[in-house]
Amino acid sequence: MARLVYLGTPDAAVPPLRTLVAAGHEVALVVSRADKRRGRGSALVPSPVKAAALELGLPVTDDLAAATGVGAELGVVVAYGRIVPRAVLEQLQMVNLHFSLLPRWRGAAPVERAVLEGDAETGVCLMAVEAGLDTGPVYAEVATAIDPEEPVEELRARLVDIGCGMLVEHLAHGRTGLPVPHDQDGNPTYADKITPHELELDWDLPALQLRRVVRLGRAWTTFRGRRLRVLAAGHADDDGAVGPLAPGQLDGAAVGAGGGSRLELRTVQPEGKRPMDAPAWLHGVHPGPGDRLGS
Repeated sequence: MARLVYLGTPDAAVPPLRTLVAAGHEVALVVSRADKRRGRGSALVPSPVKAAALELGLPVTDDLAAATGVGAELGVVVAYGRIVPRAVLEQLQMVNLHFSLLPRWRGAAPVERAVLEGDAETGVCLMAVEAGLDTGPVYAEVATAIDPEEPVEELRARLVDIGCGMLVEHLAHGRTGLPVPHDQDGNPTYADKITPHELELDWDLPALQLRRVVRLGRAWTTFRGRRLRVLAAGHADDDGAVGPLAPGQLDGAAVGAGGGSRLELRTVQPEGKRPMDAPAWLHGVHPGPGDRLGS
C-alpha cells in the first residue's frame, strides 16, 4: 500500500477516494476546491470530495502547494478541476483517472461530449499527470460501449466503477507497481464544458441529436413563455401520425423536430413544479393548435 495525496472535487471523485481508503492506502492529504457560497443564505458549502474526506477523518485543504509537504509517494487526481502546475509535479509524481479514451476528449466534460457526438464507445484511462491538459502517457485503459439511450449520469457512474477497479489493480504497490506507460496515439479532441446554450433544445435539429442533449440531464425548452425542462425523451413512433409536424409542434407527447423527425416527451418539469410524466403535463396544459415548444 502507498502513502497518497488525493486531488478531486465533484461527486464522481468521491467513490475513488473511498475505494483507496478501503483498499488500505494511507491518504495523507486530500486537496479539493475551495468552499462555494450556495443557496438563499449564501452559506459556504464544501465540495463533495471535501465532505467525504471530513467524514473519513482525512486532512483536507484547498491549498495545492500543501500536497508536496506531507511525504506522499504519489498523487491521485480525479476530476480535480485545475491543471496541476509543473512546480508541484516536479516534487510529487501524480496519476490521473480520466473518463475517456485519450487522446479523444481531453478536458473538462469528456463524458458529456462523447454522448453529444454519438460515440459508440468511451472508457477510462489511468495516465501520468503533466503540466498540459490531459497530455500525459497512459498506464492503462479500459474501453466500454455506450448504450444509445444511456443517460450521462448512468454512463459516468459506470466509468467511475471501472476507474475504481483500475486504481485497486494498479496502485496496490504504489508507484513502483505502475505499468510502463505508452504515449497517446491519435488526433486529440477537446471536451469543453457544456454551456447553458447547448442545453436548450433547438427543434430544428433532428430528434436523434435532441435525444442526446436530453441524455445530459439538464435539457430545456420553453412553453408559453416559461421554461420547461425535458428530463427524459425517446424516439416517437410515427405510426398513425397525420402528416409531418413543424419544429416544436406538439402531437400528444410527440414533438416535431428537424428533417421531419419526432421526439417523444417522457418526463418533463415545468418551471416551479416537480418532475412529471409528459401525459400528465399535457393533460394539465391542454396545448392548442397554435402552441409550440421553443422560442
